[in-house]
Amino acid sequence: ERWKRDRIFEASVVNRPRAIDGKSNEFVFYDGPPFANGLPHYGHLVTGFVKDLVPRYQTMRGRHVERRFGWDCHGLPAELEVEKETGVSGRNAILEWGIANFNAACRTSVQRFTKEWEWYVTREARWVSFANDYKTMDLSYMESVMWAFKTLFDKGLIYEGYRVVPYSWAVQTPLSNFETRLDNSYRERDDPALTVAFTLQPATRGHSGYAGPGKILAWTTTPWTLPSNMALAVNPELDYAVMEKDGERLILAQATLERYERELKEYAQVETVKGADLVSRAYEPLFPYFKAYEPQAFRVRPADFVGVEDGTGVVHIAPGFGEEDMELARADGIPIVVPVDVAGRFTSEVKDYEGLNVIHEANPKIIKDLKANGVVLRHEQYRHNYPHCWRTD
Repeated sequence: ERWKRDRIFEASVVNRPRAIDGKSNEFVFYDGPPFANGLPHYGHLVTGFVKDLVPRYQTMRGRHVERRFGWDCHGLPAELEVEKETGVSGRNAILEWGIANFNAACRTSVQRFTKEWEWYVTREARWVSFANDYKTMDLSYMESVMWAFKTLFDKGLIYEGYRVVPYSWAVQTPLSNFETRLDNSYRERDDPALTVAFTLQPATRGHSGYAGPGKILAWTTTPWTLPSNMALAVNPELDYAVMEKDGERLILAQATLERYERELKEYAQVETVKGADLVSRAYEPLFPYFKAYEPQAFRVRPADFVGVEDGTGVVHIAPGFGEEDMELARADGIPIVVPVDVAGRFTSEVKDYEGLNVIHEANPKIIKDLKANGVVLRHEQYRHNYPHCWRTD
């Protein structure tokens, strides 16, 4: 009460000059802002004590420290709360209601508990200015952000590109790497795993490695990514077995033969080659959607991340859906395709599955079609831990 009555905090600011002898005496402390559409929890209060230490120490040293409190008004927490309050959920419903209406509801929601926050922060004896606060939705704040971005752009430091990140189609936004490391983000689940055969095209003249015919076997737990396949990766140092039956040749890592003993029991091994001997061989894609990208696409590429712990020792590469896949594609000039929309449905690029959810609807259909085409060696259920959206499951 005395601090409030005698304006002790305010005095600690105004009684310390911004400059001394023409040199700045100001210490700027950026306070990471909380959302005010909910009450503070233990973590907020604990970090509040820590945040108070630095500016308070600088004040004790005679520095001018404004200590402006901030409010985070943008982002998914605010939007999800408004969706819950209004019953307007999902991109299409929000567009139908109107962006202006949705934004207005968000503005109201994010300021709902500002007075309660002020009480809690003051109660923990933290010195901050609420009268001189900032909000990320203030026009001056947003213009400052755009100015900074424009400055970086003018200096040639901004580029547009692809990056593989976890994505939630339920909230139609990427998730941060931090969010996928939360305790409840990884869940055990059963997914369909396929071992499929990619038919090699005739070797080009001058190919120094394996030049014979064959079908390269690749294993995947994401059949829905097979329409976006753009390459196959092998480990150049591994041995690969060429198995033959009635003139048909199947190629897989030597170390994985026992894993496929049942399927290969009538096959005889006729040759052993290094992964390096398969590199640069062209093959027929399982789906025709991106054939126009030949010859950059649909070739066997070397990759040291390929192992034999699971599958066949061959990795099917879909650059738009895997970090290592994208790194390989960028290094080798392989086109990157992402035929999935914000709602997790195939786009018109994959016409046979257009509009289908990639996992729940397209996966079974893709498996059925691949079996009908005779390219599936094995179909099994594979149990593994997989990241989930912690907000929507």
